[in-house]
Amino acid sequence: GSGLLMACSDDDDAINTPDPGPDPQVFDLGAGDLGVLNYAYALEQLEADFYTKVLNGAYWSGANEIEKVLLEDLYNHEVNHRELFSAAISAAVGSDMMAKLPDLEFDYGNLNFDSRTEVLETAKTLEDTGVSAYNGAGRLLSNPDFLVLAGKIVSVEARHASAIRTLLNPG
Repeated sequence: GSGLLMACSDDDDAINTPDPGPDPQVFDLGAGDLGVLNYAYALEQLEADFYTKVLNGAYWSGANEIEKVLLEDLYNHEVNHRELFSAAISAAVGSDMMAKLPDLEFDYGNLNFDSRTEVLETAKTLEDTGVSAYNGAGRLLSNPDFLVLAGKIVSVEARHASAIRTLLNPG
């Protein structure tokens, strides 16, 4: 009897409180191929945003010519990857654009974009994360066209990771 009394409540406010619904700050990536594509799109948005900030930071203006060429190439690749995923997802969802991940904004905390070491270490982490994500998610794709796309991009991401490591540890 006491368990029943404790489970019941006279608090009408608790009963009449409307369900707040889903958190507007949370996006459901979706299931299957769409979920994988949205996840990859988020990663590519992050990388494109990161390299945009790198090219606008003080480190960029003081970087040597080899680093400038490499980082500008990485920037261009990541912007292309972002746009490719945007187009692929748009085609996959058709008129249901609510299923497509929106444009994201990123907070880098205390990352110093003027510091060569911080920029290159962060680039290494981002590129490694991309390689791991593509390698792990590839088995989840059912559409062979998406698998080919992911396979091509992961090979580029791996070359990015290698190039960043070469800058950090020449030779």
